[in-house]
Amino acid sequence: MSPKRSATKKPRHLPLTERAAYRRLEDVVGCKWSAAVLAAIGRGVSRPGQLERFIPGISAKILNERLRKLVDYRLITRTEIAGKVPRTEYALTPTGMKLCAIIESIRDLDEEHETEKQK
Repeated sequence: MSPKRSATKKPRHLPLTERAAYRRLEDVVGCKWSAAVLAAIGRGVSRPGQLERFIPGISAKILNERLRKLVDYRLITRTEIAGKVPRTEYALTPTGMKLCAIIESIRDLDEEHETEKQK
């Protein structure tokens, strides 16, 4: 006799909505520059020139691409401030703050893991 199958079947494939969410997450967090930009903005670095100086190795081109993508994903906001010298500032959205907190938790976990490895 074959065993009875349970009433709840396991899905054969990841649902489309979850796949889309994972792809968006991979696009943002899977890019080392996006995570660095989010972390920097989370620490109060808000202007493009400041971000470029704060994040070692990032080029202006990559920074601008990442900033546009993060704005598109509504993780940061872009504000243009008029004046004699116009400037642009970026800030985290509530969703960006949540993601930034997760990234910081991962960083803390990594530091904790490195400390345990050295013992």
